[in-house]
Amino acid sequence: MLLRSPHAPKEELPPFELKGSLFTLTVLHLFQLDRTAIERHLAEKIKQAPSFFSNTPVVIDLENMTEAKDTLDFKGFYELLRGYGMIPVGVRNGAQKVQAAARLAGVPVLPESRAGGVSKKPERVEPTPNRNLVINHPIRSGQEAYAADGDLIILGSVSAGADVAAAGNIHVYGALRGRALAGVKGDTEAWIFCHSLEAELISIAGHYQISEQIESADRAKAVQIHLNQERLIIEHLIR
Repeated sequence: MLLRSPHAPKEELPPFELKGSLFTLTVLHLFQLDRTAIERHLAEKIKQAPSFFSNTPVVIDLENMTEAKDTLDFKGFYELLRGYGMIPVGVRNGAQKVQAAARLAGVPVLPESRAGGVSKKPERVEPTPNRNLVINHPIRSGQEAYAADGDLIILGSVSAGADVAAAGNIHVYGALRGRALAGVKGDTEAWIFCHSLEAELISIAGHYQISEQIESADRAKAVQIHLNQERLIIEHLIR
C-alpha cells in the first residue's frame, strides 16, 4: 500500500516503481582462491582495456569452487574489484561453505545459473515470428537498441558509445563502432553481421572480445561473427 499526503493530488505519481528487466552483466569465473594470483591476472586484464572495465557490474561465479577447501576473503575481494573501478553485484553457484562465507561478509548470493550445479548446453532460442526489430536509422552515441525476442536489424551505423543487443542475431548495415551483444539469453548459435567492424566490444552468448583483441586484418571489414567451441570466429564477407 502506498501512503500519500492528504494534500497531494490524486493524479500524483508515486516516487518510484520496481520492474523486472534484463541486463547484460560481466561474469568473473573464479578457478582458484589465491588472491595474489587473482590480483595479478586482474591487473593484466584491466591494462588491456581500462575504459571497458570502468563502472562495469560484475557477478562472481563460483561454479568451479564446489570442492574448495578454503574460502575467499569476500570483503577484501570486493574492495579489490572496486579499486579497479568494477562494481560487484553478487556471487552465484559454488560450494555451500563458500556461499556461506559470502553471506557472512554481506555479499548477495544470486540464484544458481545451472540446475543442480551441472553444466548444460544452452538450448537454441528461436526468434518469435514478427518479433525481429528493424531500425531504419543510425544508433547514436549513448543510445541503446534491444531486440528481446529475435534479431536486431539496423539499417545504418552504430556509433561509438552506443549499445545494441538481441536475443538472436545482430545485422548492422553500416559501421559497427559501439558494443554489440548477440544471443544475450544464451543462444550460442547467434551471429553478428556488419559492413565495417570497428566495435568497442562484440559478444555472443556472453563470450566477448574487446576492441584491442580484434585483429587489425579484420578491422573496417565487412564480417560475420559466430561462436565455435566458445571462441568468437570472425570471417570476412565477400561482396
